[in-house]
Amino acid sequence: MNPSEQLLTPQNCALVMLDQQAGLNFGVQSIDRQLLINNSVALLETALTFTLPIVVSTSASKVYSGPLLPDLHALIPDQDIIERKNMNIWEDPAGVAAITATGRKKLLFSGMLTEACISFAVLSAIEAGYQCYVVADACGGLTKTGHELALHRMAARGAQMTSWVQVVLELQRDWTRKETYDGARAVIEKNAGGYGAGLRYARQMLPK
Repeated sequence: MNPSEQLLTPQNCALVMLDQQAGLNFGVQSIDRQLLINNSVALLETALTFTLPIVVSTSASKVYSGPLLPDLHALIPDQDIIERKNMNIWEDPAGVAAITATGRKKLLFSGMLTEACISFAVLSAIEAGYQCYVVADACGGLTKTGHELALHRMAARGAQMTSWVQVVLELQRDWTRKETYDGARAVIEKNAGGYGAGLRYARQMLPK
């Protein structure tokens, strides 16, 4: 059976991480700040497990926002990080070139702020012909209302809302895919709360 073309696969998507920096994290009110970091780490671990192309960009890192969050940087210490002067990566030639170079037409977005850097990029990418997936629980807004309104605006233009758990399950989809089984399960066990604890418990209880 052929899977739906609407589904994400390790071969058809890339991760775009925007402005995941402490200075912006301070201002997030739409989600618990530590939870946002944890969700972003889980999403990045998922991308690494499935070897997705990753584009990382920051802005105002020398002024207010600071460098990439340490928990994320520790996972990708050698990643090229695109520094921007404007809010919209689609108005930055280096950013557009990096996304184009992935060769993927499905883009997963995470970062801050939902009301600005995420929504501007997603709306622009849709206009440029990309399919955009907003990992909403790995995005943070200044207010819950502002975050939700930004999500609604993007969805109205065709962006699809998702979560980091849905991403890892969608990319794996078949637990007999041994090449990514251990990595995908580890991401879930570490980050998915009760679901992860249940998987860990089941693994411990099964006979060796």
